[in-house]
Amino acid sequence: MAIACEGREISYAQLAQLVARWSNALAANGVRRGDQIGVILPNNVEFVALILVAADLGAGLVPLSPALPPAVALHSLQAAQARHLVSTSQQLAALRAEPGSAAVHGCWLSIDAAGAGATTLEQLLQAVPADARPLHAGQADDALILTMTSGSTGSPKPIVLSQRTKLNRLRAAVQLYGMTAQDRTLAATPLYHSLAERLVLLPLLTGGSAVLMAHFSAQAWLRCVQAQRVSFTIAVSSQLKQIAAHMAQEEHDVSSLRCLVSSSALLENAVKADLLARFSCDFHECYGASEIAIATNLDGNAARTKLQSVGRAAPGVELRILGENDEQLPSGQAGEIVCKTNMLFGGYFQLPELTRAAMCGEYFRTGDIGKLDEDGYLYFLGRKKDVIITGGINVYPADIEAAIGSHGSVTESAAFAFPDARLGEVVAVALVVRDPASFDLRQLRFHCANALADFQQPRRFFVVEQLPKNSMGKLMKFQLVQTYASSPERE
Repeated sequence: MAIACEGREISYAQLAQLVARWSNALAANGVRRGDQIGVILPNNVEFVALILVAADLGAGLVPLSPALPPAVALHSLQAAQARHLVSTSQQLAALRAEPGSAAVHGCWLSIDAAGAGATTLEQLLQAVPADARPLHAGQADDALILTMTSGSTGSPKPIVLSQRTKLNRLRAAVQLYGMTAQDRTLAATPLYHSLAERLVLLPLLTGGSAVLMAHFSAQAWLRCVQAQRVSFTIAVSSQLKQIAAHMAQEEHDVSSLRCLVSSSALLENAVKADLLARFSCDFHECYGASEIAIATNLDGNAARTKLQSVGRAAPGVELRILGENDEQLPSGQAGEIVCKTNMLFGGYFQLPELTRAAMCGEYFRTGDIGKLDEDGYLYFLGRKKDVIITGGINVYPADIEAAIGSHGSVTESAAFAFPDARLGEVVAVALVVRDPASFDLRQLRFHCANALADFQQPRRFFVVEQLPKNSMGKLMKFQLVQTYASSPERE
């Protein structure tokens, strides 16, 4: 089995035949090497096949979320200069109604029904013989994926990932996590994000099997692991929190898991300890970005001793910490994290100035603040733009969040800057509390007084039902600033 998705299974032979026929069909209908193909689809086998079709054609895939408003999706397609589009008939009709849709002037292809000027993929296949051969038109340095940055403000920035870069990233994961043909790998995040793409392509490189979930829930994830005998997966930290909470209420057999990796955001120590107790498999955490893939690795043994670390540099990766003048800082000092890797992106599409600004020589500027200890372990302290400067002193949100997270009444927190006439900025914190009815802010203040320095003390507290996050579970801190920067604190 190559891929399983929601009760449907496809073998390697069937997948190879599907990819070869689609490649020939798209080539016969005007898709050329170097073209960009927009893809707006839910997680399904067709999406995975289209990644391989793009590689065969030498075309670039522009995957977008089906949840995007049509105008926003069209803007992203235009930013990536997409000529062709594959989606559902409903999505295509909504996009066709938008002004400017004619800019996507190539093939409009539907995976279900014709309409809105679109042809179905099945109709195209009628002219292609069942024994069609792949075209092998793609080259190693051709763009394979143009993925949009996860930030939801400003203009879209398509990140270019070549076939060579994608392959380097897959090989690095195989080496790091010991992947073999016996592994069954679970992908439970959207395929328009590079994490899920990596998870479905990994087993195709090793001869293993990919299990793809259409939608995530903790219960569905646990049932899938049990039913499909999943042995390897990477999950975002917000998913793992839900999974740990669900396991406390309902038993599931997760003994098939050989290796579990946490990605996207740092896990709180309590959640990490809970996961280590519930899963008997190898446990890893990683730090990275869409532009560089995996930069660090923290295994389960180090997770118990290097609290709050995101690990050491992954194989083939070099990390540095830079000061304000791009000087390399010694261990223990905080500065911008920069990364040198053969998994580096190919730049922001048609944005040379932004690409140059993102680099410091051969090192990628992550825009994150961190520090390295004497053993080479990296500690993530927050986004550079999120550092709080109070009275001229830098305060790192991660330090505040770690201290507050150790208080039993708080399940999640996010520290951010709050304007102050005297100090410029003070620390504000948005809190998700375990029991709002019994929550005592005075006790939390007392806890902070003991756990943090004077200049780190939060001056504003906001109790919220949930923190704003994107589809990958990443915190959207700018929304907290917009919402609460002028609100009264909760006393």
